Amino acid sequence: MQDTIIENARPADLRDRVGCPPAADVAAADRARVSGLWLPLVTPFRDGALDEASLARLVRHYCGQPVEGLILAATTGEALTLDAAETERLVAVAASARTRALPLYLGLSGSDTRRLAARLTATRDWPVAGYLIPAPYYSRPSQAGLLAHFEALSEASDRPILLYNIPYRSGVALETETLLALAERANVVGVKDCCRDPQLSFDLLSRRPGDFSVMTGEDALFHGALAQGADGGILAAAHAETRLFAAVRARHLAGDRAGALALWRPLFELARLLFAEPSPAPVKHWLWRIGLLDSPELRLPMTGVTPGLAERLDAEILRRGGQEG
Repeated sequence: MQDTIIENARPADLRDRVGCPPAADVAAADRARVSGLWLPLVTPFRDGALDEASLARLVRHYCGQPVEGLILAATTGEALTLDAAETERLVAVAASARTRALPLYLGLSGSDTRRLAARLTATRDWPVAGYLIPAPYYSRPSQAGLLAHFEALSEASDRPILLYNIPYRSGVALETETLLALAERANVVGVKDCCRDPQLSFDLLSRRPGDFSVMTGEDALFHGALAQGADGGILAAAHAETRLFAAVRARHLAGDRAGALALWRPLFELARLLFAEPSPAPVKHWLWRIGLLDSPELRLPMTGVTPGLAERLDAEILRRGGQEG
C-alpha cells in the first residue's frame, strides 16, 4: 500500500494537526509526567536522503503500540548527520503521520549555550512537546557551568526540557546535586539517566522531587531501573517487541515482580543483541527485515551490521515469528 505523505508539510503548518495544539499551548498540553516507554526513533534514509515514506510508516506503527512518546533526532536518530532542513522536515512528517496525540520530543545538543538557546527559539513554532538535551560534549564544563548552561536553556523556552545524563558520550556527568538544583525549574521535567551507576541512580531516585521524572536510557538495565523506582525507559531496543517491553513495566506497576522478571529475561538477551554492534545499525537492520523500513541505510561514520550479526538478527527475527513490534 502506498504511504501517504503530506506534501510540503512544514512544522508551523501542522500545529493543529493530530495531537498538535497551537505553539503557545504545546507545553501546557503535554506537561503530563514523562513516564512509561518512550522510543528514540531511528531516522530512515534511502539513497542518501530522508526516507519520508518509511518515517511515516514507523510513526503510524508505533502509534499503535504501547509507547508514551517519541524522541526525534537524538543519538539513535543519527542527529549529528542531519542538517537543519532535514531536521525540520523530520518533525513535520512525524507530526503529520501520528494517529493519536503521541508527544514528540526533539533532541538538541551542542557545547555552545548561545547557539542552543537560539535553536530553542528557532524551533518554538514546531509541533514538538519538549526537548531532550544532553550535557555539553567535549568541553567538559564544571558543575557550576552545567547548571548555568541548563538554566539559560530553561529560560530560552517554556516547553518541557528532559535532561540527558550520558557521561560516556559527553565526557562530563550531571551530578546529583546539579540535577536536583535543575529540578526546581518548572520546565525541567526530568532526566534520561545513562550514568551506568546504579548507586548514583538510586541516590537520585531517593532524593528527587515527586514531579521530576527519571527515565533510564540503558536498555539492558531497564528491569533493574524499574525495580529501583524509575518512571520508565527511553529504549532503542524497544523498537522490537515493543509490547513486551511495556509489559515489563506494567507488571512492575501491578506489583508482580516475578512476572516482570520472567518477561525481562528474554528481553535482556534481545537488548544485548541489538547493541552487539554500534547503534542504531542493528535496530535498523531489524526494522528493515520486518518491513517497517525500506532500507537499513545509515550515514557515515556509522556503518551497517556485519554479515555475522545480520545472520544472528535474522535468526532471532525468525525465531520470534517475524512480527512487527
